Amino acid sequence: MTLGDSFLVGLAERLDPDYGVRVAYEGFKRTYMDDPVAFVHDCFTWRADEGPAFYQDEVLAALPTHKRVCARGPHGLGKTALNAWVVLWFSLTRDGARVGEDGDWKCLTTAGVWRQLEKYLWPEIRKWRARLRWDVIGRDPFGAKTEAFLMSMRLKTGEAFPVASDNYELIEGAHADRLLYIFDESKAISGSTFDAAEGAFSGAGRDTGREAMALACSTPGEPVGRFFEIQSRKPGFEDWHVVRITREDAIRAGRISEEWAAQRKKQWGGTSALYMNRVEGEFAASAQDSVIPLSWVEAAVDRWYAWKDGVVKAKAKGVLTSVGADVGRGGDPSMIAECYDYRKVDVLESVSDPDTMALVGRIGMRRGVREGGVPVVVDVVGVGGGPVDRCRELGYKTLAFSAGRKTKATDRSGEVFFADVRSAAWWWMREMLDPEYEEDVCLPDDDELIAELTTPKWKPQSGGRVKVEDKDSLRREDRLGRSTDRADAVIEALVGVDLMAVDAVAEAAVSVGGF
Repeated sequence: MTLGDSFLVGLAERLDPDYGVRVAYEGFKRTYMDDPVAFVHDCFTWRADEGPAFYQDEVLAALPTHKRVCARGPHGLGKTALNAWVVLWFSLTRDGARVGEDGDWKCLTTAGVWRQLEKYLWPEIRKWRARLRWDVIGRDPFGAKTEAFLMSMRLKTGEAFPVASDNYELIEGAHADRLLYIFDESKAISGSTFDAAEGAFSGAGRDTGREAMALACSTPGEPVGRFFEIQSRKPGFEDWHVVRITREDAIRAGRISEEWAAQRKKQWGGTSALYMNRVEGEFAASAQDSVIPLSWVEAAVDRWYAWKDGVVKAKAKGVLTSVGADVGRGGDPSMIAECYDYRKVDVLESVSDPDTMALVGRIGMRRGVREGGVPVVVDVVGVGGGPVDRCRELGYKTLAFSAGRKTKATDRSGEVFFADVRSAAWWWMREMLDPEYEEDVCLPDDDELIAELTTPKWKPQSGGRVKVEDKDSLRREDRLGRSTDRADAVIEALVGVDLMAVDAVAEAAVSVGGF
């Protein structure tokens, strides 16, 4: 620097106290504008045992070049952290544009369900926001009251914020010189949402001076939808850069353990859609002959989280309307499920005591049951007869669920008949979860329950009746490897009362039990 330059810099600093900070920040933007990999490595405080995984670097490096990047992989590989880093990189390097340039920016974050944004992505952004190295960035830390909010950041020339994935107008109407879309857990985001964002790309390019980027990350689901189409490189989506992260990649990066993967294989079954999606990172549909598709159960779990958020605010679950009890045998625990407002399953209680009267005692701890108002549906097969009799002696409104009995029940169309009560109950559960019927069933986020609900298959018998796979078949190692105790308790709680009411089995139970 010459003497004249030094004089001019000194004069500028005297006239403008923020001159030095501004120059440092502009230097930061020049360095990291097109290099999110270096930003992540240099601009966060990392502990000695931390750092981005090699596949996260790959995704980061692809974004400035390819503009549209779509990554899939198993649970636990760090997708939410990756999205948070990109939001912070884009916001800080685009704010105020480059030296000598003008322009505003927007960063829209969306997901298949609002909970993903509220409970996961934006808390992750706040976590990494607190670990930014302002000495490298060259500007003052975010002002808590003016820039950094719980679920948004408003800087000098732009804003990062969440938007519901079904708010097409807001997504399509986002206008700025520089736009970034984050599609978090994007397997559940509709094609309409992706299409709404395309307006930003229509005017972006070197010739216009405008910029648009999109990052879509997710575990895979069933082989349908826009995320699957992009990952499969279907015609029309060739401008997306696709990254596939395998189980082996995540293990090599230390993000998931081989022991965890092996245990999940035992728990969920190595051929199940749940295992293939969450551990192998592969698209896998529930088999064509599966009773209940995985995506329907996952939607019910999303509704459960939304309901529980409301429960916390209202400080009330609603009305307990039924209890289901599956009686353990052969070393299996007994299970109790509570159903509220006819559609919301909450408590899944395991009773490991082999004395079946202990199960009756746990059932009776529910005030509504004890006072005789809430019906209890109890598996009566085998050792279940004792708990049924004792519940009735105590005055509980008890229905005996006999899975192998014949039934007069049909499906909703009235055209499909069933081989037995178990088959009818599982099919009714299928119909309750079918999005076509909009039942809004809520199921707890229990991995074993999800695996049990999505494993059983069905087949038509020679007489035209539907038969659902029995428990003995499911106990085989090449199937689930255990009984469906959790699922059976839930199904008994949700459909048991109505199912028992349609045939002679229910009539007999009513006359004996006084229900």
